[in-house]
Amino acid sequence: MCGIHLIWGKGANQESIESLVKGSLHRGPDQQATLSPWPGLWIGVNRLKILHPGPDADQPFWAPDGKSLIIWNGEIYNFRALKSLLQKMGVDFFTESDTEVLLHWLKIFGANGLEKINGMFALIYVDLSAQTVLVARDPNGEKPLYYHQDQDTLIISSETRGIGNLLNSEADWGQLESYYYLRTPIPGKTFFKGVKEWKASRYSLIRQHSAFRWDSIISKAEPEPSPSKTRFQEILRQVIDQQFHADVPVGMLLSGGADSSLLYAYWYRSTGTSLPTFTIAHEQKLVKKYSDSSAIARLQRDFPSENHSVFIDQKLFWDNWESYLISLDLPVGDSASFLTWMIAKEAKHSVKVLISGAGADELWGGYQRHTAFRLYEERKKLFMAVQPLLQALPLGRIWSKFFSGLDENPQKTFLNFSALESIDSDLYMDYERIFDKQLMDYKQVLDFDRKVYLVQDVLKIQDNALMAHGLEGRSPYLDAAMVNLWKQVPDESQLQNKLWIRESLVDLGLDWVAQRKKLGFGLPLLEWFSERGEFSKRVFAELKELKQSHAEHLPKPALAILDQPEKHISTHFLTFYNLFLISQWLKIHQL
Repeated sequence: MCGIHLIWGKGANQESIESLVKGSLHRGPDQQATLSPWPGLWIGVNRLKILHPGPDADQPFWAPDGKSLIIWNGEIYNFRALKSLLQKMGVDFFTESDTEVLLHWLKIFGANGLEKINGMFALIYVDLSAQTVLVARDPNGEKPLYYHQDQDTLIISSETRGIGNLLNSEADWGQLESYYYLRTPIPGKTFFKGVKEWKASRYSLIRQHSAFRWDSIISKAEPEPSPSKTRFQEILRQVIDQQFHADVPVGMLLSGGADSSLLYAYWYRSTGTSLPTFTIAHEQKLVKKYSDSSAIARLQRDFPSENHSVFIDQKLFWDNWESYLISLDLPVGDSASFLTWMIAKEAKHSVKVLISGAGADELWGGYQRHTAFRLYEERKKLFMAVQPLLQALPLGRIWSKFFSGLDENPQKTFLNFSALESIDSDLYMDYERIFDKQLMDYKQVLDFDRKVYLVQDVLKIQDNALMAHGLEGRSPYLDAAMVNLWKQVPDESQLQNKLWIRESLVDLGLDWVAQRKKLGFGLPLLEWFSERGEFSKRVFAELKELKQSHAEHLPKPALAILDQPEKHISTHFLTFYNLFLISQWLKIHQL
């Protein structure tokens, strides 16, 4: 993990590039540098040392002939295979780093070589002879990248805030609607006017700073002859062997749920080596519902780990809240972000890499909305017929949300299931284009979650939280081989309820983990709000102030509940937290 930055054009100078680097020291506390390859172009980097931590692999990393260089953020998991091929072509190596491999690979193959890279990355490769810059982001969007472009200047950075500060950007209030419903800005947008997200899987070979063309990284992976549970297990074991190794200490986010438990169990069964693991622990009155710590204690009987329980209560929440807000580059209205940040705060004392189960739910159908969508598909005619009658009945929060979200359009229905409440047609149009209509409906929604929810929420949370404390995050379920397998599964029933993950757990004797109810990962917001104590008073006071100061920017449904939020706790507790977060973030960053 690192931070990378570029300014090309009218605004390019040492002071500006250093402001981007200094603002991202948390991303790369081990080494920083700035450089001007030619007049009008400045680049900067923050390095977090994971592989080959010595100075020989510092960035910018130059080619031996001095004609090209690279700065980048990420890890290349197949770098040894690429290195072997390059050595056969006569390339000499002087380090054991994936940085050196990546530089030579791009020097020889250029943008066409991106399709063979298995890893997570955001990169800037500079060719001084041709005076071109290749910029690329990995297919899953694991590594963030943002940019601003006008006719005079191109600015690229790993974070939004530095670009926003250089531009003196105002807040993009138009993103509050998407944030209200879906907890993030519209894909491709940020909360800073003029700052955009570099889309996952996109690259551009730029010859002039003022104009560039988008291209997509297209993987040409070998076809799977017959995707199966056995093949899934083979790939996952291979991926674990790759991603659980580094030249620095490695640990794991372990919840006792299906995804992380399977990863750890495979690791331990293969190596017999315990790792530091990190789990959220709640106060005694909540442990019956939030039972991750109990699950870990049971898991350790067969798969020992060096577990660290990270305790959370309201006092610790408030003690850390301001520091958390200051560290946030782009807020996501998901309280899992705060918990991950707290884990990283503890983990940084003993590890430098944290493994997570990110991606498993999106690929293999693990969310409640996936189950709800399958139910909708199976009984659509019946549900649409009774919808008008049932909407007025007191059905409880889950069923009320289900019936209010039904629509004749399957994609609109799924987006309603994904949102905190049903969205309007105008907002749906901003998301409709992302659904791949060439897929069957159920696989369409999984693919949508992979492209949107995973990138905008899960991976953004992971990057925000871990990088705030100088840690690298890795997600084995998103390995290129695993995603390729998923794409080729022909039977949608094998993509439901994480079938192969659960069956693999049963094979390991972990039936109880496979059967454990999915809890979700977040703060106990309903319980905290329901106490009607300091937590709800502070949040509701902020929300009433938000309505007074920004009523013109808030969607109408938000205005309706913010007059008396105390009356809507049971149905809108998630929404209240999200609005509280964005309101406080805007304040602390003076937007």
